[in-house]
Amino acid sequence: MKNRKVPLRKCVICGERKDKRDLIRVVKNKENEVFIDLTGKANGRGAYICRNKECLEKEIKSKRLKNNLGSNISEETYEELRREIDNE
Repeated sequence: MKNRKVPLRKCVICGERKDKRDLIRVVKNKENEVFIDLTGKANGRGAYICRNKECLEKEIKSKRLKNNLGSNISEETYEELRREIDNE
């Protein structure tokens, strides 16, 4: 049986490299809409954040996702991130 390569991605907040499935992808599409992509397959510019509250709180203070995506992040998106992290 072949061993599959595990895709690694880097959290924009803490800089840790983790399995892509262990991170949450936030996407900005061509219409400048910012949303959470749980499938990991949506078209657009993506940035990854860890599934822990510490990284989310650092993000809210530092606004690194805004810089990486080049677009403002709505409060609803932050609330959705909080719900997704709390569901873990």
